[in-house]
Amino acid sequence: MAETTVVHLLRHGEVHNPKGILYGRLPGYHLSETGLQMAETVAKAVADRDIVGLYSSPLERAKETAAPLADKLGLEVAIDERLIEAGNILEGRPIARLVRSPRNYRHFWHPGRPSWGEPYTEVVARMRSMVDTARAASRGHEAVLVSHQLPIWMIRVAAEGRRLWHDPRRRQCALASLTTFTFEGDRLVSIGYSEPAAALLKGGPSVPGA
Repeated sequence: MAETTVVHLLRHGEVHNPKGILYGRLPGYHLSETGLQMAETVAKAVADRDIVGLYSSPLERAKETAAPLADKLGLEVAIDERLIEAGNILEGRPIARLVRSPRNYRHFWHPGRPSWGEPYTEVVARMRSMVDTARAASRGHEAVLVSHQLPIWMIRVAAEGRRLWHDPRRRQCALASLTTFTFEGDRLVSIGYSEPAAALLKGGPSVPGA
């Protein structure tokens, strides 16, 4: 029988962002107190699983989400650029003003690409490469990859054979959620989704680019 390998894609916890900025890849955005609780909650939820690999985006919020997992699992966190947030030329601006501001209209001409940032196809390619790397290194066991909403959603819809263009409000990828890929040998056999920190979610739509 083929070995079963499980790769969990973990979205980071809540970020302290009182000004409502689209922070994207900007440095200096850390987990809020609730975000730190989310990270601890997820770590406790998976502490008994057969996890032998732990990887993280280089951004602060992802590394801080990975830290409790590293402590509980006794693993080093491997930082990998392939897990970073999608590039977005609108980062640094207040989210509430992005669509309403006429000066931003020139960036919205091709939502299917998207024209305001890193192409979806490129996000899928790097995330697929990362999942393959983690699967090979953790063969027969499990791995956790800490990343961001858009990259996780992109690799999921690509794996499910769905179109990459989508409504950001409909992403199923809440803060501190787990999107789980299960492989038999090299074949993907199922994709699952869970929210170990659901009790800490404040509700409302997820923030695109978070």
